[in-house]
Amino acid sequence: MSDILALIGRILLSVLFVWGGWGKLMTAAATQAYIAKSGLPMPEAAYALAVFIELGVGLALVLGLFTRLSGLVLAVWCIVTAIQFHSNFADLNMEIHFLKNVGIAGGMVYVVAFGGGAFSLDALIARRRVGV
Repeated sequence: MSDILALIGRILLSVLFVWGGWGKLMTAAATQAYIAKSGLPMPEAAYALAVFIELGVGLALVLGLFTRLSGLVLAVWCIVTAIQFHSNFADLNMEIHFLKNVGIAGGMVYVVAFGGGAFSLDALIARRRVGV
């Protein structure tokens, strides 16, 4: 049962990243303008990094590929983006987004701690290595 729950958890945690990464991919100019407005240097590079992390690493998490590393990358991403984009606590919406990011980072720490479970590409690769 815990392996099924690990799969469900990975899928649910990944939805936000995959959806957000796809949205950024489809709205490159607007996303880069938002990044530039936030004061980050090199908005094009930051945009490419955001799409790679949210869409690429998010999909890796769904598949359970490099699960612990994916969880770590997404946990750090959540904290960094919370600080960079959601730290205006005078705005209740930003405060809620900040706390949402912190909570998701906590979920990602669980992924780092426990891995992807039996229903992951990591587990399939491990089984093939030992010939099971």
